[in-house]
Amino acid sequence: MTPVHVGLPGIRGALGLRERPDTPDLIDRFGRTARDLRVSITEKCSLRCRYCMPEAGLPPIEASKLLTPEEIARLVGVAVHRLGVREVRFTGGEPLMRRDLEQIIRKCRSVAPHTPIAATTNAVGLEHRARTLVEAGLDRINVSLDTIDRNSFALLTRRDRLDSVLTGIRAAQRAGLSQIKINAVLMPDTLDGAADLLSWCLDAQVELRFIEQMPLDAERAWASTTMITAQHLLDALRHKFDLVETRREDPSAPAERWIVDGGKGFVGIIASVTRSFCSECDRTRLTAEGTVRPCLFSDRETDLRTRMREGASDEELADVWRAAMWSKSAGHAIDTVGFVRPVRSMGAIGG
Repeated sequence: MTPVHVGLPGIRGALGLRERPDTPDLIDRFGRTARDLRVSITEKCSLRCRYCMPEAGLPPIEASKLLTPEEIARLVGVAVHRLGVREVRFTGGEPLMRRDLEQIIRKCRSVAPHTPIAATTNAVGLEHRARTLVEAGLDRINVSLDTIDRNSFALLTRRDRLDSVLTGIRAAQRAGLSQIKINAVLMPDTLDGAADLLSWCLDAQVELRFIEQMPLDAERAWASTTMITAQHLLDALRHKFDLVETRREDPSAPAERWIVDGGKGFVGIIASVTRSFCSECDRTRLTAEGTVRPCLFSDRETDLRTRMREGASDEELADVWRAAMWSKSAGHAIDTVGFVRPVRSMGAIGG
């Protein structure tokens, strides 16, 4: 796709002078506007999922390089009040590994009182913090849960913590987090358990979303020939369930949804690889070190942390952020000959 030169004033940021429309929003050359902010707050995780983390964990980030709660809240304020962001989600690693997560959420709630705040978590230990997180201002959570078979869970995550995850989900419901979604990445050895996982989610009254595995694993074992595709999954689920596809109301929503058995619930599939939705992407990302990452699959990162600590104003930070997003690529290009995997894995980027 050829960039359209609109002839309007440019902005100067980390990427130099670029022509872009005179708007405060986070737009890119392909007409997309970022409204959804993903903020990674740690590289640490309590599990070692094979599609995400190496067995020994990721190299630790120096404490001095991590954003503090005050810095996170400041950048969230910049995103919401100057850049048009409408939703904030905390990711990792595992957000619960930050002991100050409640403080982070509380400070962000104070600067953006009307903005939905969510988190993606594996729910290990959530039973002890669900209430305090809600009190701090957390609105929603997505829980990563790939199987409800204990042996399969232990093999996939390299940890025997299924009971803690299920207890955490129930605690979240009791704390008032009613819109809980379950994220599941299926592997060839867990496909047979997909129907059981969906049955469990229907009974627990949480919405299940399957996600195609992307080439973001730390051990670089992903291969297109072995990944479980959306079609593989639909074929497996239809042996047990009647599925009727529904219309996607929000074009930027990544999940396609199906009604299960005439209305027992819904199941979603995020076909990131085989049914790419890059053309509708509305996300912008901050890494745990405070760099803007326009796309999961782009190794180009723009440092906001250093500028912030050197005294940059909010508008200067916003200007740099705008320039970073203007350079966003058209798509991940996984299906092209020239595709190059990003250096960082999913756990290091933030989902």
